[in-house]
Amino acid sequence: MKKRAYRSRPTPAIPTASMADIAFLLIIFFMLTTTFSRDRTAVSLPDSANRDQVQEEPAIVAITGDGTVVFTDGERPSSPVASMDDLRQQAEDVVSVIKDKEFVIKADREVRYEVVDQVLEELRTAGVRNIGLLTVQDMTSTVAEQAAPQQPPGGSN
Repeated sequence: MKKRAYRSRPTPAIPTASMADIAFLLIIFFMLTTTFSRDRTAVSLPDSANRDQVQEEPAIVAITGDGTVVFTDGERPSSPVASMDDLRQQAEDVVSVIKDKEFVIKADREVRYEVVDQVLEELRTAGVRNIGLLTVQDMTSTVAEQAAPQQPPGGSN
C-alpha cells in the first residue's frame, strides 16, 4: 500500500498590509474634517429670540462669570487680557490689519453688565465698527411667535 503524501493545510492569515492603508486613510480623514475653535472659554450664554449669522473666524472677547476677559483675534488661541487698556491695544492691532473685522462678545449670563459695558466701550475706542453679542437662541419664544396668528398692520376690523 502506498502512503499518501499529506500536504499541510494552509493556515488562514489576515492580510495586514491593507489594514495599515485603512488606518492611514482614517487618520487623514479626521485631520481634514476636524475643526478647531480658537476660543474655548466656558460660559453660560444668555437666551435670545433673534439670530444673525456671524463672519467666519471673528475676533472673540469672552467674559467669564467672575469677570475675567479673554481675547482671540480669530486666528490665534485665546489668552486672558491683563487690563482693559491691553484689550483696546489688541483690538486696535486687529482693526489696523482688517478694518471690517467682526468682533463677538461672548459674555456669561451671570457677569455684571458693567464689565460688558467696559468691553464695548474699549472696542468702540479702538475703532471696531462691527460688534455682536453671542447668545443662545431661545426656541420656545421662536415657536410661539410662529404659532401666533399674524394681524395685518393697522389692527383688526
